[in-house]
This record gives sequence, structure tokens and C-alpha cells, in this order.
Amino acid sequence: MTAALPAPRRFGPLRDKHSRPYLITAGLSMMGDNIEHVITYWVLWQVFASPWLVGFQLISHWLPFLLFSVVFGGLAEKYDCRRLIQIAQLLFAFVSLSWGLLFLTGTLEMWSACVLLVLHGCAGALWGPAEQLMLHDFATPEELPSAVRLNATFKSLGVLAGPVVGSALMLLLGTTWGIFANILFYLPMTLLMLRTPFTGHTRSGYVRRERISILDTPRVLGTVRRDPVLVGMIALAGLIAVCMGTSLQVVMPSVADGLGAGDEGGLGYGALLFANGVGGVVGGILIEATGVLRVEVRSAVLAAIVYGLTSIIAVTSGSYALVLTALVIGGVANLAATAVGQALVQIRAPEEQRGRVVGAYSMIGSGMRTGNGITLGAIGTVLGVGGAVAVGGVGLIAGTALIAALIALHARRGRAA
Repeated sequence: MTAALPAPRRFGPLRDKHSRPYLITAGLSMMGDNIEHVITYWVLWQVFASPWLVGFQLISHWLPFLLFSVVFGGLAEKYDCRRLIQIAQLLFAFVSLSWGLLFLTGTLEMWSACVLLVLHGCAGALWGPAEQLMLHDFATPEELPSAVRLNATFKSLGVLAGPVVGSALMLLLGTTWGIFANILFYLPMTLLMLRTPFTGHTRSGYVRRERISILDTPRVLGTVRRDPVLVGMIALAGLIAVCMGTSLQVVMPSVADGLGAGDEGGLGYGALLFANGVGGVVGGILIEATGVLRVEVRSAVLAAIVYGLTSIIAVTSGSYALVLTALVIGGVANLAATAVGQALVQIRAPEEQRGRVVGAYSMIGSGMRTGNGITLGAIGTVLGVGGAVAVGGVGLIAGTALIAALIALHARRGRAA
């Protein structure tokens, strides 16, 4: 649990002329992803006011990750990752263009909205494995954890800025022209893939020759079970997804009301809403600058436990300052746990299965967020939404401790053998 890689240069990937624009354009694409959510979700509620459609928005976004991530990882192993990224970005842009045309012509219907929501989710699932494999070309093995962490930080910045920029676009341009303008955020990464010399296979030289099959998912999961660290980090990603997912964002209105900061448009509520995201961005920068985070199982475990503790504090404390602090620290811990876990998975994955293993990580870490909505709703009906998040925090702490114990037990048996 303590073996770690040599300390990399501080902000090493940002010093490279190839990886720097890659990280920035990834953040812009993630911003476009979230701008689309802001605009389309508002329009869909205004047009249909359907609770069923609200639930489908969540399911359609994450279910493609659960179903297709390993298959898309296989595609990333076999084909030029630049082209897969371009296809994903163009699919994002096509969906935004289609929304705009439907808004402009007044022809939006429930079925067309559902189709576009599914296509948007598929674009995200296709983008993920290819985008992660490209990091292996941009960064040396020693700097790969830094590249993964900075990639997550820039994406977190896109997630944080997306609602702000989306709201501004609706205010300045309206929903129709705002969604048309959103297409521009996908163009930088699309065009960058025409210039970069890397393919996602340049450094390793490995290109998969076998056919892509839907059966790759059970095969890959059967293979990685031989490595307890791989299994543990994939399980930890799934645990965070199921126990926490996006529940903190959902529960913030209730928390704000309990603290007396629930006025619509109030600064108190807004600060709570953005505190968790700010923690992810600022935390990623501070961790990179200080080098305090070692790429080892212990770091991921401790970060996940802190995330669980701060989540419990955020929904049970009566102090506004304490809740705000807990949300910021929780954002840092969440980014640390996921970045370290993903770096370990990418480092330890067999070269000939790296794309599919990364896909398996995405399948569990992102796809299982669909389960968070189910658990939040089921437990929330009994204990309230705040109580449901607290239970999720307890579950995250207990599950993380169990994962750490099993990895340590396997390592002890290996040394004894």
C-alpha cells in the first residue's frame, strides 16, 4: 500500500507544448457539456414540466458509461484516439446544433428530447477512454499521475464554470442562440486533434488487432481480478459513485434552507452550491503545487474517508461556516481520491488491455452514478434527503475501510507466500 512513484516535476504537463493545449481544450469541452445541461434542462422543464423526464436526464447521461465504456475502451486500443475524440466532439456539437434547430422551429417533442439526451451521454462515454489514453503519450510514466490530476482539475473547472457561462449565454443570447453558441466550446479540441502528433499509441507502440466485442466487459473484469489494487481502485470509484454521486448538489437547497440561507438567488445559497466544485479546482492546483499527494493506495483511501466525513458534516451541521468549509475540503478529497485511483488504474493496467481497463473504471466510476439516484430516493423517503446523504457518507467510509483491509490482507498473503 505504500509503494509510490518518484516525485514528478510540479505542473510538468503544463510545461509541455503538446499537453498544455490538450488539458485546456479538455476543460473547454467539459464546460460545453455542462453549458448544454444548463440550457436544455431549463427548456425541457419549461416545455414539459415532467418529473419523469428529469429522471431520464440523469439516467441517459450515465447509463451509456455503464453499458459501453469497456467497448469504447477497446475502440481506443484499436484505433487512432485522435479520431475517436473528434467523433465524440462532433457528436456533442451535433446534439447542440439539433437542440438549437428544435428550439428555433418550435418542433421539440418528448421523443426527440430523449434521443438527443441519449446521444449526448454516448458522446461522453466515447470521449472518456480515448481521452485518457492520450495522456500516456503526452506524459512520461513518472508524470502520468500529474497529467491525470491536472486533467481532472481542468475538467472540474469546466464543470464549475459551465453553469455560470450557460446562465450568461441564456441571459445575453437566449436559449436558442445560446445553445448554438455552445458548439464553439467543442471546436478547440476537435481542431487540436488535427495538429497533435500523438495517437494514444505512440509511446507504447501497441495497437489492438482483435475484434471488438460486447463480451470484452466480462473478460476484462475477469482479468483485472488478479490484481487486488486494480480491483480495489475500480471498486472505490464505484463506491464513491453509488454512495455520493451527485447527491450533494441535489441536497443543497435543503441544506441551505436549514441554515437560513435558502433565499432564491441569495449569495449564501450560491456559495454553498459552488463550494464543492471550488474545492475540486483549488485542491487540484494546491496538490499539484505542493506535491503532498503520493500515488498510492493509502492516499486514495484516506481521501475517500475524508470525503465521506465532510459529506456527513455538510448535511448534519447547523453552522454555515462549518458546512461551507466541509464542502470545500470535500471537493479537494473527492478530486484526490478519484485522481489517485485513476492514475493507479492506468499505471497498473496491462498495456494490451489498457483502454478496456480504463473503460471498466469509467463504467463503474461514472455508470454507477445511476444507482446514486435510486439510493438517494429510497433512503430519502424514510430519513429525508439530508439523512440519505449522511447514510451514503457512512457507507463510503465503511466500504473504503473494507477495500483497504482486503488489499492489505492480499498483500500480506503475497509476502508470506
